Amino acid sequence: MKIAGLTVAYWAVIVAALLPMVCAGLAKWGTFAKPRREGGYDNHNPRAWLAKQNDWRARANAAQANSFEALPFFMGAVIIAHQLGTYQTRLDLLAFFYIVLRLVYIMLYVADLATARSIAWTLALLVNIAILFV
Repeated sequence: MKIAGLTVAYWAVIVAALLPMVCAGLAKWGTFAKPRREGGYDNHNPRAWLAKQNDWRARANAAQANSFEALPFFMGAVIIAHQLGTYQTRLDLLAFFYIVLRLVYIMLYVADLATARSIAWTLALLVNIAILFV
C-alpha cells in the first residue's frame, strides 16, 4: 500500500527517524518557561543540561540515544526488503509493528519499567530481523 507515493514501510522509516526528537522533546518537556538558573532548559549548553537531568528526564534522553542507535538497522532492513521485492503487505505490517514496539519501549523506558522495556526492545529487534527475511 502506498500513501503519498511511499509505502507504509517507508513511512515507518520516517516515523522511526523522528522518534529520537520526540524523546528529546519529552526530556525537555515543561522546562522552557523556567529560567536557566532555576534548572530550566539551557539552549546554550543543551548536552550538559541533559547530562544533569535525573529520573524520567534522564530516561527520556537515554531513550533518545537508543532510538538513534536502532535507526540504521531498521532503515537498512526496510530498504533491503524493498530491494528484494518482498511481499509488501507483510513488510508494511512488520514495519508498523516495529514502530508500535518502539513507542511502547519509549513509554516503558520513561516509566522506569526496566524488564518490560527490555522485552519490548527485544521484540522490536526480532521484528527488525524478521523484516530481512520476509
